[in-house]
Formats: sequence, structure tokens, C-alpha cells
Amino acid sequence: MNNDIYQSPLNTRYASHEMSHNFSSQVKFETFRRLWLALAKSEKELGLNITDEQIKELQSHISDIDFDKAAEYEKILRHDVMAHVKTYGEVCPNAAGIIHLGATSCYVTDNTDIIVMRNALEIVEKKLAILIKHLSDFAIKYKDLPTLGYTHYQPAQLVTVGKRATLWIQDFLIDLEEVIYRKENLKLRGVKGTTGTQASFLKLFDNDHAKVKELEKKIVKEMGFESAVSVSGQTYTRKIDYHVLQVLSSIAQSAHKMTNDIRLLQNRKELEEPFEKTQIGSSAMAYKRNPMRCERISSLAKYVMSLVQNPQFVASTQWLERTLDDSANKRMSVPESFMAVDSILEIAINVTDGLVVYENQIKSHVNEELPFMATENILMEAVKRGGDRQELHEKIREYSMVAGRRVKEEGLDNNLLELLEKDEAFNLNKDDLNSLLDGKLYIGRCPEQVVEFIEEDVKPIISKYDTEYSVDLKV
Repeated sequence: MNNDIYQSPLNTRYASHEMSHNFSSQVKFETFRRLWLALAKSEKELGLNITDEQIKELQSHISDIDFDKAAEYEKILRHDVMAHVKTYGEVCPNAAGIIHLGATSCYVTDNTDIIVMRNALEIVEKKLAILIKHLSDFAIKYKDLPTLGYTHYQPAQLVTVGKRATLWIQDFLIDLEEVIYRKENLKLRGVKGTTGTQASFLKLFDNDHAKVKELEKKIVKEMGFESAVSVSGQTYTRKIDYHVLQVLSSIAQSAHKMTNDIRLLQNRKELEEPFEKTQIGSSAMAYKRNPMRCERISSLAKYVMSLVQNPQFVASTQWLERTLDDSANKRMSVPESFMAVDSILEIAINVTDGLVVYENQIKSHVNEELPFMATENILMEAVKRGGDRQELHEKIREYSMVAGRRVKEEGLDNNLLELLEKDEAFNLNKDDLNSLLDGKLYIGRCPEQVVEFIEEDVKPIISKYDTEYSVDLKV
């Protein structure tokens, strides 16, 4: 690492090599050359004066890019695409004259951007499926474990640990479906010329419109796509970038929500992210076990959600057929959004692969609140034994307030059941009351919902993915 200049933490600390490599200069400019090769091959097949030897020469120098030479040319030319045209031409002297024939810079830049984004979406898709698989296993394992449900972060009716996890899964499943949709519906910019009119190609093919259309079809197929955008200015519409980053923002939102929940539960000592034997929670407080991985996800998620504004601004301010004020923005906002989401998913996979559940602590918290939650069942049982429903309801209300004050103001245990037991109007003894305090009586269809959701909604989608994957976090 060069410590004399700024290094992006996304590269040095967080993102995977796979995603970093996808946005590397090597991949970018190899893709330029693949597009120039596809253009030359297609033009030759449609009758232009291009030889097999020139095609072979272009093919043999796809990867051996002299970046120093390209940088020298760019200093002189102030044009990155032409710098690489000349660099490619130096190692392909016989083909130098037909490189980039009829094309404008956006033929390589825009098509490359689409190709690289599709590759990046495939990486995100795979890791989302892995994350969902981890969470699904967790949900099934804890589908029956009652836990306090919360509304407004106040104790509400019971749910189960597994049912709560399905809420996280559902968000990520929506994201996965969106990723698949965006990936499968990405279109190349194609061969459109300087202002999208294809005039240069029409000139090359002597006004043969059919050949111009066939040229684009050939290149689209060669690059592994189904189609190109039907119309464009000089660039593809920048709304495509917005739609892609919108999906990444959605993933960030889902991850932020999940990790906020985990952090809240870790405070209550119910759930905990993995904590390694040699890990230090605080430089001052040696006892601490901070949820640093979930915090890191939340931090990165905020960054991703902020980046989606960039393509909004760019798409809305492109003048007429194109302005260049999208270029510097795209170079940063698109790769960094993907790199940050990749980092989020890597950490989330690690966290969900080792979530710790403290069942006794969960049961203790349930037992603290269960007497209040059981009051409806207690009321029904007392009425069955001859009690007056309205009278008993008022008594429960009054006793609940007394017990609540005892817990909140005096710091003592919840004695609601003792108060009810002593009141002969309820006609319930201690055993009767305790029989109504099994948490599983108050979880509704949580276990069934978990199983049905995983079997019917999740498995049909993630079963096609290889979900064997382990993460070795950089830090």
C-alpha cells in the first residue's frame, strides 16, 4: 500500500477483491478493447474492408494494456479514449487504422459502464442470496422461541426470534427481486454515433439502413446482451444509473434496519453479533462488547443512501443530447455505491453466520412482561368460572397500574399475579395462573408463518444459488 497518498477505505478495509477488481482500470479498458474488437468483427462481416489478420491482431492484445503509455498520451491529448485508441494501436500496428471506426467515445465508455454494472449486479445478487440463506436458517432454528415484540420500542405482544428475522428476510428478498429485474433488463447503449443518429455508420455502409441495424444487433449479441436502447443522444439516458443506484440504496436501507434491530437487542443482551476471542470492545472499558460490525454496516448504508442523489442530479441536468458534467460524477458515485454495498453484504454475511442468541435473557424479559400480556386470557378464564367480565376487567386495570408503579417507581418485581390470586373474584389459584404464563400461548402463528414464508417465498428464489460462502473480513 502507498501510504503517501489517500487510499479509499472501500478498497483497503471493506470491499471484496471481486468487486474491487470489477471496477478496476484493467477490467474497464479490457472491455474497451473487447468492444473495439466486436465493432471491427461486425463491420468486417457486413462488408467493410477489414482483414482476418487485423481481427487476430486485435484479439491477441486484449489484456496487455500499457497504462503508462496511455497516461502519457492522455497528458498530450487530454482525451482518455483517444489515449487508449493510440495505445492499442501501438501493439496492433496493422489494425491501428480501423480501431474505433465510425464510433464516438461513448461507444466504449457507455457500453463499458453498462457491462461493468451488470457484472457488479451479479456479484450483489449472489451475496444477497447468501445473506438470505443465513437468515433463513436462523429463522427456522428460532421459529418457536418467544420474545418480546415491540411497537414504538415499547413491549407489545409476543413474537418469536425467528419470526422477527423473517421481517429482515422479506426486505432483502424484495431487494433481490429488484436486483434480478434490473440486471436482466439492462440494455447496452449500442452503436449510435455522436448524437445518437447513427449517421457515421450510415455513411460507412453507403446509406444501407439494414446493415446499420444489423451492426448493432451483432455487437449486442457479441457482448452477451439481448438488446440495446432504442434511442439515445450521445449517451444512454442517465436514468439507468439512477435506477441501478436506487436498488443499491434499497439494499442499504434493509441492512440498516436489520443492524439497528440487532444493536437494540444487543443492548438488551438478547442477541449479539459475533465477538472474537481476541477482539477489544473499547480501548478504555475492557468489559465492553460493542456491535462494531453492525455499526459499520449502518455507517456504510448511510453513505450508499446519500449517493443515490448523484444520478438524480445528473439525469435531470443533461442538456439536450449530452453534457460532460456527468463524467466525473459517474466515475465516483457508481463504483463507490457498488463497493459500499458489497462491503455491507460481506459484513452482513459474516454477522448472520454467527449471531448469538441468549435464550435465558430473552425468557427473563418475557417473564417480566408476560403477566400484563396474559391478562386477556386470565380475564377469559375467570369469566368461564363465573366471574363478571366488566367487573374483572376494571379490577385487572387497577391491579396492572399498581404493579406497574411497583416495577417502575420502586424497582421491584411484577406482582400482578399475586394481586389477582388474592382476589377471590377471579377464582384462580397460583397453578391456574401459572398455566396461563407459557409464552408459546401468545405467539399466534409465528412458527407456522416462518415455515410457510421460507418454504413458499424464499426457497423457490434462493435454491438456484450456491450459498456456500465464508467471509474473511479485512478488519
